[in-house]
Amino acid sequence: MSVVIVGGHDRMVCQYKKICKEHKCKVKVFTQMRADMSNQIGSPDVVILFTNTVSHKMVRCAVTEAEKANAEIIRCHTSSGTALNEILSQFCA
Repeated sequence: MSVVIVGGHDRMVCQYKKICKEHKCKVKVFTQMRADMSNQIGSPDVVILFTNTVSHKMVRCAVTEAEKANAEIIRCHTSSGTALNEILSQFCA
């Protein structure tokens, strides 16, 4: 299963990747807006939006690309490793 994480903290990127690897998921993490972000997202199964630490512009871009790929969109207010772990345990079960 492929996952795209939008938002979160820069210092947590390695931890996000480690948690996704434990759940056997491929992951791309975007903590900051990039010029080519819409091209980089691809076609994931799940898009996780950490809404507390993300700009409205990034949310719009991620939601547009997720709808094109027919991906599930999950919004989570906290950007902790525990929150990500709970989301993935529900989806990968």
